[in-house]
Formats: sequence, structure tokens, C-alpha cells
Amino acid sequence: MSLKITLKPNERIIIDGAVVTNGHAKSVLIIENNVTILRQKDILNEKEANTPARRIYFVVQLMYIDEEHLTLHHKNYWKLVQDYIAASPSGLPLIDQISDKILKNQFYQALKLSRKLIDYEQEVISSARTSA
Repeated sequence: MSLKITLKPNERIIIDGAVVTNGHAKSVLIIENNVTILRQKDILNEKEANTPARRIYFVVQLMYIDEEHLTLHHKNYWKLVQDYIAASPSGLPLIDQISDKILKNQFYQALKLSRKLIDYEQEVISSARTSA
């Protein structure tokens, strides 16, 4: 089954590890086989990985697009998770869900859950600021 992707002008996408940038006009890609795809809105660059949850998202993203270094990314993930849980134990249920997906090699699903972890982290920070 094919996947049809419409790209906005100048939008970036990662397809099986290759960064592709669209030209100045809207375009449509049809992906006819099974490859890893990550749209620009879901790509987090290393500079943006500036909170514990964002660092977890970044390393899960690397697992998804860079299978060649999966062992290293796993090692980094588990270290980040330990640090996150030590700082915010209430995030454990989401971490458990993400870890389960990682252990099943379901990296895209883990990435989506990692986005929820970023949202949760923002809620915790906002809540701490208003109660202080």
C-alpha cells in the first residue's frame, strides 16, 4: 500500500535517513515501499533538545532514523530515562509506555509517546511556576 505525502514549499522530511527538502512549490510524494519517514513538524534538532523530555524525544528519534547506531541510542535512552525518573517520578507511566514500544522496536509509536512526555513536562513546569 502506498503512502501519499503532500509537502509544503521548503518543507523538510527525512526518508530512510536521507534529509529531503522540498522546493519552492507544493509537491506530492508517493512512497511505494516501507521506509522510515519523519516530517519536519516531528523533527527535533539537537539544539532544541534542551529539557529532559526533549532529550528523550531526540534519542528516540535517532533510534527511529538511525538503526545503524541503535545500541548507542539505547544506552543513551536508558541513562536519560533514569535521570528523568529521578527528577520527576510522576512521569513513570509515560516512560513505561515509551520503553515498552522501544523494546518492541516500535520506534515511531515510541516517538509519538515521547511527544506526550514533552507535553507532560511542560504541564509539570507550568504547574510548579503557578504554585510557587
